[in-house]
Amino acid sequence: MSTQGRIERSLEELYRDDPERADGIVHGRRTGASRRGFLNGAGLAAMGATVGAAIPFAGSMPAGLVPAAQAQGAAPAPAAKGPQPLDFPGKDKGLVVLGDRPLVAETPEHLLDDETTPTAKFFIRTNGQIPEAAAAAEGWRFSVDGEVNQRLDLTLGELKSRFTPKTYRMVLECGGNGRSLFQPQARGNPWTNGGAGCAEWTGVPLSQVLNAAGLKETAKYTAHYGADPHLSGDATKDSLSRGMPIAKAMEEHGLVVFAMNGEPLSNIHGGPVRLVVPGWPASLSHKWLTRITIRDREHDGQGMTGTAYRVPNKPMVPGGKADERDFRILESMPVRSIVTAPANGARLPAGSREVAMRGAAWAGDLTVARVDVSIDFGATWIATQLAPTRNRYDWSRWSASVPLPSDGYYELWVRATDSAGKAQPHVAGNWNPQGYGGNALHRVAVLVG
Repeated sequence: MSTQGRIERSLEELYRDDPERADGIVHGRRTGASRRGFLNGAGLAAMGATVGAAIPFAGSMPAGLVPAAQAQGAAPAPAAKGPQPLDFPGKDKGLVVLGDRPLVAETPEHLLDDETTPTAKFFIRTNGQIPEAAAAAEGWRFSVDGEVNQRLDLTLGELKSRFTPKTYRMVLECGGNGRSLFQPQARGNPWTNGGAGCAEWTGVPLSQVLNAAGLKETAKYTAHYGADPHLSGDATKDSLSRGMPIAKAMEEHGLVVFAMNGEPLSNIHGGPVRLVVPGWPASLSHKWLTRITIRDREHDGQGMTGTAYRVPNKPMVPGGKADERDFRILESMPVRSIVTAPANGARLPAGSREVAMRGAAWAGDLTVARVDVSIDFGATWIATQLAPTRNRYDWSRWSASVPLPSDGYYELWVRATDSAGKAQPHVAGNWNPQGYGGNALHRVAVLVG
């Protein structure tokens, strides 16, 4: 979008920096009038025409807010090679490709409406080349070495026969989930809320495997390695190598996984063997696992230094230069909730006087205390009903029946609060160069009549 020779980077930035000017460009409002005056006069009709209906709660619309209908569909034209539908064997064609080298694809929120996320709808995040599928899965080998009393070398078959497997339904979430919500835009794949899913994972508790190796008193941190080659093809480089403190590694829900949703783990999701470390960034849950090294210090592998999977201790100026000395490793993921039904852009029949809403919420190492929804731009909130969870790290499915006063354009907002009392913010906070922790509340647009 451009005006008077100035190029605007995005509709969101234009509304953030000068909402009155944005209204003038998008809705034809004459300059000089206040936004509140605009929304109380002919401009309200203009905005209603833009979004497709009258706006019953326009009086509660915050200044500078980009209507969800415009944020989703009326932004400036994307680059020639923008997000594309995924075409991959065994995967839902509704997934959206965010990058093809390495392959990254997210799941639109409305496709996350299942209690257990089907494998076909589960997001894809790779960091290097995708290795060829194992010819004999049961013979796949991985090792545990380093600060242990006895090095372990196990095949998948030996893992299954030697240890007792567990099955948990747990959320796996990319560290950059929500990255596109930051302004100015952060580096990396532009995730919305679709870098997450909640599958049933079957595997052996990592704690059992580490106990079998025997941790020395010097054991402080894990380091994970996989069979995925570096994008460059350089065999001396790791595509990714992350790790975690031993205390996190010994939690009972961390698994060495070989099955997903009751089926052998597929190659694209790290089969035949991967880690699943719930609550923390999914980059810890290394796919195509070949080795776990126990270290006597914090791991410094690929994805553990600089600003990679790290966030600032002190707030930094958005878009400013990072001081890497002030950064810490990203650990527990922040609370997040999504609306999975109705989908953004849904149309309800004229005369509909309630809308059935449902969705999911999760909170990293914490639990979800409550989920609230709003149809009046956050002026008032309605508590939802939370369904029981199966186990720790399962997501909380929520539902609510919300009354509608009239036909028109509505935004359905959802906000989750975690067990520590921290709620999702209205906008992504704690800006950082890689865009981690962007958990602004989710909103969808619907038209009634």
